This record gives sequence, C-alpha cells and structure tokens, in this order.
Amino acid sequence: MSLTIDTGRLLGRLRHLGSIGRDGEGRLCRLAASDADKAGRDALVGWIAAAGLEVAVDRIGNVFGIWRGPAASNLAPVMVGSHIDTVIDAGIYDGCYGVLAGLEVIETLKASGRAPDRPLVVAAFTNEEGVRYAPDMLGSLTYVGGLSLDVALATVGVDGSVLGAELARIGYAGTEAPGFIRPHAYVELHIEQGPVLEKEGVAVGAVESVQGISWQRVTIEGVANHAGTTPMRMRCDAGHAAARVVTFLRDLAAANGFGVATVGCMEFAPNAINVIPARATFTVDLRDPDSARLHALEEGLSGCLAELMRVERVKVRVEPLARFEPVAFDRDIVGHVEAAAARHGLPSRRMTSGAGHDAQMMARICPAAMIFVPSIGGISHNPREHTPEADLVAGANILLEVVQRLAAE
Repeated sequence: MSLTIDTGRLLGRLRHLGSIGRDGEGRLCRLAASDADKAGRDALVGWIAAAGLEVAVDRIGNVFGIWRGPAASNLAPVMVGSHIDTVIDAGIYDGCYGVLAGLEVIETLKASGRAPDRPLVVAAFTNEEGVRYAPDMLGSLTYVGGLSLDVALATVGVDGSVLGAELARIGYAGTEAPGFIRPHAYVELHIEQGPVLEKEGVAVGAVESVQGISWQRVTIEGVANHAGTTPMRMRCDAGHAAARVVTFLRDLAAANGFGVATVGCMEFAPNAINVIPARATFTVDLRDPDSARLHALEEGLSGCLAELMRVERVKVRVEPLARFEPVAFDRDIVGHVEAAAARHGLPSRRMTSGAGHDAQMMARICPAAMIFVPSIGGISHNPREHTPEADLVAGANILLEVVQRLAAE
C-alpha cells in the first residue's frame, strides 16, 4: 500500500504559519530576519523538534531538520525545502508550502516505519525573497559558496539594518558552516506562481529549468527647473528619460519573444509636482531562459542608456544588483517527477520557472529539480494567492514518492 501524507496536518500548518506576521491591517509581511520572521522560524523549529528531528542552524540563518534514520546512515542525504520569508502583503503558500510539505514527507516516512537508506533533511533558507536584503536567494547562494559568508552577513538592508546583526538579534545566527550538508539530491515543491498549469488543466509541473535573472539599479541625473517656465525643448528631464527606458524595455522584451523586463521601483527627486525631476532612480529586472537572449536584453538596455545620454543630455549610472545564469535541472529527477505524477493518474508537463528559487542555487552542488502545482489565476506575491487543497495534497504526495526513490539510490 502506497504512503500518503497527513492532509490535515499539512493544511493546518500552512494556515497557522500564514497567520504569523500579520500587521495591523491584516497584511502578511514576514521579511527576512525581522521579528515576524523570528516568530515564523520559531513555529517551524517547534514542529521540526516535535517530529523528533535534529534541528540545525547555519551561520547565515538557514534552518534544517535532519532525520538520520534508525541506521544513522553516512550516505549523503536527500534534501527538500524552500523558504518561509515573504514579500510585503503576501500570500500564504509561496515558499512555505515547500518547507512544510518537506517536513510532512519526512514525518510520514518516519511514522510509517519505512526508513529510507539515506538521511532526509528539510531546509528553510534565509532571505529567498530579497525584499529586505539583496540579492534574493541569499541564504541558499551563501550555502553553496556563491557568496562569501562575511559579505552576506554584512549585507545592509533597505531599512539600514545589517543582516548578521539582525540574525543574532532574533536568535538565528547559527553555528554550522554554510554547506555543512552536501546533499545527494535536492527537490523543491512550489506553487507555480504563474497561470500555465491552471490554464492548461495540468496538475503537476516537472520543472526542468529556471530562467536567468539580471537585476540593476539605474540612476539618471538631469537638471531641476521650474515646471511652468522652462520650455520643453530646453529641459534636461530625468523623469522623461526614465519613462523612455520603461517603454523601451517593454518593446525590447516583447520583440525578444521569451524574455521579460520589469521596472518595479522608481523614485524622482525632488519629487515635487511643479519641479522638473533632477534625478530618477529605478530598478530593472530582466529575465530569460536562454543565456544569449538574456545578454541581448542587457545589451539592449545599455544601448538605450547610451542613447539617452546623447539625446537627452543626462548622466547615467548603473549599479548591478544581482545576476544569475539560467539553470538546467537534473534530467533524472525531472523524470522521477513525471513518473510519479503518472502513477498517481495526474497529467504533467515539463516547464521553465519564470521566478528564481533556492533550487537553482542548490543545483550548483547537487542534482536538483522542482515540482509545481497550479496557482489560481497565476497570482502570487499577493494575498489572493491560492492553490486548491486537492492540488496541495497531490503535490505533497508526488514529493513523497520522489523522495522515496531518491533516498533508495
């Protein structure tokens, strides 16, 4: 008889964790290393300990629940997980579903008496969202050696806080060195955060790749002047120049066919209704699953900015914030996901993730892949984020089967 996860336990924990970190307006906001994040971490650690797992925290604050099994095998473990930090005014599934489903898989196996050959580990990585500290996926990036621990701990947040000090303040500056566990494989279960699975009526996404990401901050310097007395032809308007970049990027990405471009933050100075902006500062998020096309998007932005300096007589400064190449996941694990879906009678499709995930960092040190379940309306990073309970349970059971097969290798 095949195992199944405890539906009530998984869904109950999702709801409970989703209640932690609500502000006075009821918005969910658990930014990395905040007091709300501490409360969420405390709840997770309590569940891990209650399950009889070993709790470990590394120096960048990544949290691990480890089940070595009755035989205390020395084989490399199978790791599952994601993150529990959120964006501002978030939904309850993004990241949290992968962590809690991972814990549920281990508890289900532990209770069944079917100890796997390999140890199992559930991980909750620090600052995956990148809202308070840049870059995103900072905890997993540091874990795999892509960012030095000292640099990561010294990261200054948007609120002026320092990550290392905040982790110490909330009690999650651990003692283990990042990377202290090198997994045999890593699998991350996640809501899709996009509309494809729902629109196509497909229950399971076997994620075979993650598109590359390029984040930059652009500052355009113009000249502040009176909005009523300065003729249009005589202006050096940083705001107009910024607007030209926004429309250029939309057209560029549309012509690219696969890539996407987003200007998500923008500030003007002096930010007055009757003053021509002297400065515009904005972020650019470029993504594409193909490395050459991502580079072409970056080159297009660079050319646009050079043209603006010539035509608009503005000065431009560009600050790179983060850049990750596209990632191809392990073919065998992707195949395991497809096979598990088929055995459960669920339609699946291979797909590329448009969002970044901790799995793409873990793929640097071990075979890795992801499982997607549908997001209603493709909505995420939003309180209306929703996945039906049946899909949440199905995804967790697919993860359970994939973990069993990987642990038997």
